[in-house]
Amino acid sequence: MKVNKYIILALMALTFVSCFEDESTDATNPIAEILIDESSMEKVYNIQKNEILVINPIVAQTNKELPLSYAWELDQNIVSVEKEFHYKGEKLGTYNGRLIVSNDDGKAFFTFTLHVNSPYEFGITVLSKDVEGRPHISFMQEPMKEGDNKEFYNENSLEVNNPEQFFASNPSDIIQTTGTLIVACQGKDDDPDDAASIYFLNEKTFVMENLIEAKEYKTFKPTKLLTPQGSYDGSAYPVLSADGKMYSLPTYNAVLQPSHKLTSTYAQAGFALGDATYNDIIVWDKEVNGLVCIYNSYGPYYCGKKYLLQRDSLLTDEYYIKNFSKLKGLCTLTPIHRTPEQAKISRKQLLAIVKAPLYTQKVVIATFFWQAITGSYGQYEVLDNKGFTKAAKSSYNVINENTPCIANATYETMLFADGNKVMKWYYLKDDYLEDAIELLKVGSDDAIITSFDISEDHLKTYVAFYEPNQEGKNGSVWVIDTNSGNILEQYDNICYQPVKIMYKKK
Repeated sequence: MKVNKYIILALMALTFVSCFEDESTDATNPIAEILIDESSMEKVYNIQKNEILVINPIVAQTNKELPLSYAWELDQNIVSVEKEFHYKGEKLGTYNGRLIVSNDDGKAFFTFTLHVNSPYEFGITVLSKDVEGRPHISFMQEPMKEGDNKEFYNENSLEVNNPEQFFASNPSDIIQTTGTLIVACQGKDDDPDDAASIYFLNEKTFVMENLIEAKEYKTFKPTKLLTPQGSYDGSAYPVLSADGKMYSLPTYNAVLQPSHKLTSTYAQAGFALGDATYNDIIVWDKEVNGLVCIYNSYGPYYCGKKYLLQRDSLLTDEYYIKNFSKLKGLCTLTPIHRTPEQAKISRKQLLAIVKAPLYTQKVVIATFFWQAITGSYGQYEVLDNKGFTKAAKSSYNVINENTPCIANATYETMLFADGNKVMKWYYLKDDYLEDAIELLKVGSDDAIITSFDISEDHLKTYVAFYEPNQEGKNGSVWVIDTNSGNILEQYDNICYQPVKIMYKKK
């Protein structure tokens, strides 16, 4: 029995960390060695910003009990001398931590790593507006460790991180660029203190870092921010106004002003594709009825069947006029999303649905406009080989430039909204838009879908909608299988009327 007793004590000791420094002066007197129970602490801790970390270590001593003192270090700075560690993560970052436990005979140590993470690392982000037009941001952090909840935060993430900042009414767009979230708000016409404004938020904290107001432009009401994903400081990118006019938006510490390049009137459909190295900005000129591209700040170029055309030549030169097919107008325009693997082997594409004299037509448009045709001079692969094909009869008017829609290259489908219905259309087939199938209905019969986004692998589509007859938080988000329409996740009444849904990346 005595042997078994010692074996048990030896096994228990294996769960303790001593890392002990013997500072006793009497070698004949048994020392009180400090043992830190390894199971009571973690090697790595992850907390969110402003979350309080609590660590209560289990400590034992051998031979005798002496008074113990504690010191908690982060990056070699002592931040606490209490046994139980309480630490509020006020600053994002990674810290090298160490617990030092001391008695008169020596010291023991335990090292760990602390990550103070953003509560907004990556997850579904919804910009919405309440009944008074006030802006709200709802966010759901993807679980970062086992046991984390997957739910939308109750608070308005815009206000909670900017308690002293007034944000203009009627939000219209939100985008993510390098290190920044940009939010556009239109303000109120009858309130000079509630003017159209554009806010630059830190993407990790949602704290406002810069503000651009446009009080001097009375008709400016921002609707679309045409800034590419990888924008960088010092550049200016277009921002579309509700009246179809274009303005130039600096990314940092500058003044908004009317665009010197895009001077026409444009449809409420436009996109910035790519990054700061190679990007295309695509808009639709309503005065000329043609697709326009700015490529890496060059242009604007008008997209003919074979040529990239300047606007003056487009209107006056017979040689170019015959290569440019005028259309009645734009129904909708959307990028065809590609997975990272698809992006390596295929060119960027847009799906345009336009009005023709008798039919609504579709065209798949390759947007890498500097791909010259081999053996030619001045000809570029602007349109794909199919060119314009019939998409719908002229009486079909469900689709317009403000219709929420999203296309993907995996299933070669475009999903679009019709009230509370998600419709699926195979854009590469010869089907008319009237042949689109109903993928699913969301909410009640009165529900209205306002925005889509799609996961990077195309397996999930995020659908944002609201119930106009409900009070309070009447906005919801459903996550569906892109191909089958099966509901994968359902978050009801987590926001107000959605303006835009996006999946914020890390």
